[in-house]
Amino acid sequence: MNTTIKRFLLLSVFAATFVSCSSDDDNNTTAPALDGVITSLTDADYSATDLKGNIGADITLPVGEYILNGALVVKSPYTLTILPGTTFKATAGGTAIYVAVEQGAKINAAGSATAPIRFTSNASNKRSGDWGGLLIMGRAPLSGGGTATTEVVDFTYGGTVNNDNSGTLSYVIVEYSGARINGEKEFNGITFYGVGNGTTVNNIASLNGDDDAIEFFGGSVNVTNVLVVNAKDDMLDWTQGYTGTINNAYAIRELGFNDITSDPRGIEADGNLDGLSPTQAGQSDVTVTNVTIVNNSIVSLNDIIKIRRGSKATITNCLVKQGNTTPAPGDLVDCSDTLGSAAAGTTVTLVGSGTNLNLADNNLGSNAATVNATAGSTGGANTSVLTWTGYTFN
Repeated sequence: MNTTIKRFLLLSVFAATFVSCSSDDDNNTTAPALDGVITSLTDADYSATDLKGNIGADITLPVGEYILNGALVVKSPYTLTILPGTTFKATAGGTAIYVAVEQGAKINAAGSATAPIRFTSNASNKRSGDWGGLLIMGRAPLSGGGTATTEVVDFTYGGTVNNDNSGTLSYVIVEYSGARINGEKEFNGITFYGVGNGTTVNNIASLNGDDDAIEFFGGSVNVTNVLVVNAKDDMLDWTQGYTGTINNAYAIRELGFNDITSDPRGIEADGNLDGLSPTQAGQSDVTVTNVTIVNNSIVSLNDIIKIRRGSKATITNCLVKQGNTTPAPGDLVDCSDTLGSAAAGTTVTLVGSGTNLNLADNNLGSNAATVNATAGSTGGANTSVLTWTGYTFN
């Protein structure tokens, strides 16, 4: 065999061996392992079109659109930062899809008036209850002290840190939320569980939610500039020792919106959870200033304002308006309940207007709350600072 042929055969064998090895390497290639924890934007668990799982590092999401396909949970001690103009679209499917911030974790969702952050439904025909909602858990006190477990999913909240800081919510819209687990357990638009007053909350909106628009379970967070539109149940709700302030809130049930629960209210205020612990220390004591409650639906509110079960409230510059076809509420202000009246020192000062609105229809409860109600159609919330939501006020 001559030298040229020998060289050719050797090269052929080498080439075949190389191809065989390359083929084996390709066949052994495996997809990156998924563990449900997002630690970076290059993590295999991160996908803008299939966003779900646990945030297990400090993450800043680029501006854009994200599809929520499951629970997105910010784990302690990490921070999820969301930039202005970002939109989250939740796959309609109910209770398994929500955004939660655990105790010790933070959400830094600081939108702007020109570029708000929006959490909405991804359904073509959007409906209330399409997905869960936004839940934030903090370490601020609850009535009776200690900690508790959230009613819809098993997160711990409460503690002793009054100035606990869960981050920032600013220029944030949550809509079509409030999925129901059953008749007793349901998500809200935004739920604050034991959130401390070190948390910054201003310019928030809850639109077209299935249950309560905004609810506080204990905690001390202060909230400024709130818009609520077409909540099926209560517009503003607190319980379990909430001690914060709510300033400048506009809440409306529009004409034509008649799909509501059996006992909807403008404000529902409880001192302790479900009225089962009337002797607990540290019951709710809330200051609400500059609030407008409008009902233009043909279905009445059970009460415009309900304060009960040991809660104390100081409500000033409240404007109540009803459409001419809206039936009378159960009460304008009701401070009584079979599980306990409003706490002593409760005061409500409001002006109201509406064909079927009786300004004298108030129940002061066993602790003789003070209600000052006069006829009028001005006052309440300053809507000019809420135009960033795109809502048309009338």
